[in-house]
This record gives sequence, C-alpha cells and structure tokens, in this order.
Amino acid sequence: MIKFKNKKKLGQHFLINETIAKSISNTFDGRDNVLEIGPGMGILTKYVTNNTSKLILIEIDPDCVKHLNNIYSDIKIINDDILKINLNNLFDSNFSIISNLPYNISSQVFFKILESRNLIDNFTFMLQKEVGVRICSKPCKKTYGILSVLIQIYFDVQYVFDVDSVEFNPPPRVMSCVIKGNRNKRSDIGVSFSFLKNIVKNSFQNRRKTLRNSLKNLNLPNDFTSKKIFSRRAEQLDLDEFIWLSKKIKFLKQ
Repeated sequence: MIKFKNKKKLGQHFLINETIAKSISNTFDGRDNVLEIGPGMGILTKYVTNNTSKLILIEIDPDCVKHLNNIYSDIKIINDDILKINLNNLFDSNFSIISNLPYNISSQVFFKILESRNLIDNFTFMLQKEVGVRICSKPCKKTYGILSVLIQIYFDVQYVFDVDSVEFNPPPRVMSCVIKGNRNKRSDIGVSFSFLKNIVKNSFQNRRKTLRNSLKNLNLPNDFTSKKIFSRRAEQLDLDEFIWLSKKIKFLKQ
C-alpha cells in the first residue's frame, strides 16, 4: 500500500483495513449516481466503483487526488473542499453518498447534506462514534440533540457497527462507527428547513431548561406557551412534535 503523510489540518486518518472497507461498501445502498467524499487513497473507492454507473470523488488533498487520478482515469475527481461545493450541481438526478468523514467537519457535512436532502437517496458514513451515536439517538436520551432531530426528520438512520482506532493510520484518539441513512417520505413539512433548524437549535440551547424558557427569546404569546408541551425539555420531544411546534410558531409569526 502506498503511504502518505497525513495532514493534521485536514483531519486525515486513513482506513487501512480492507475487510472493514468491504463491509462498509456492502452496507451501502447506492447504485446509480454516487458521490464519495474524501476518498483519500481510495480504499473504499475500489469497492464502490464496481457497483455504480456514475461516481464522482471530492478530495481536498492534492496529493491524494494525484494518486487517485493515476488509478481512476475514467472517474471525475474534484480537488476541492466539500463544504464549498454545491451538491445540487453534481448530478442530473438523485444520488447517494459514501464517505470516511474527517472528524473535524462531520457535523458541517451533515448540515450541507440537509440542504440538498431532496436529491439524496441514501448515505453511508464512517465517522467519530460520538457523532454517529448522536445522529442515531432517540428522544429522552442525553445524546439526543440538534443533529438527531434534523437528520431523522428527513432520513431513516441506522447505526451499523463500530470501528476501532487501530484500523486507521494514524490511529485517532477516539472510536469510529459506521451509520447509514435512507431518505424517508417527508418532503414538505410546512416550514422551511432554515426555520425548522432555528426552532430546533433554540430548543436545545439550554438542555436542562423547559421549552418555555429555551424559546423565551421568540416572544411567543402566553396562551401558546401555557400548553403542556412547553413544560417539557427539548430532549423529550419526538420528531413529529418538533414539526408541530415549528408549524405553530411559524403561523404565530405570520
């Protein structure tokens, strides 16, 4: 295997276990249009390319891009920062995403995915275990939070398996995991994504406080905040309750 010196500023931890790479590929549901984020040296790419009709790679490291171009001359490889790419312009139709996500941008990538949610059929990600647990968490758990709600409103998520730090070079200081998500049937929930995100973020800004206190800055009418739901904390609300809450607040703000 060709060795690269990892670039700390890019949060690089190269997966070196071929068995795990194949297992990740086997859990991936993408078959037609596929985007791989941060392919690195291509340990996942070689398994993905055999099962897809169109594959695009986005890699920020020019050294990795040079290596990938030498192997995959027929695959489109974009040397850029995924956070600066408009995902809506990559394919002519819906697509799937697979990635060994850099730990330092994983949350940002998920928010970017949510912006293009109606074009993304499914995803399979290896990422920091702590983040994966939060994304897949259910109400009334300490790990249930902003990402849990926003991702699960639009995607049915599944925690697949753990990946030990020894499977990477260099080994990260934390455990990793693999999660997957499939776009569910929710499309128009009655509010924009930006409005929903604002309500969810405000609700969780003080986890120990009730919604009545967390959403005080929205200046909602007393007859509305006197409802029982406002006596609960954000972590106690399920997805449908967050949607209901957002729609009601939008109506009151019109």
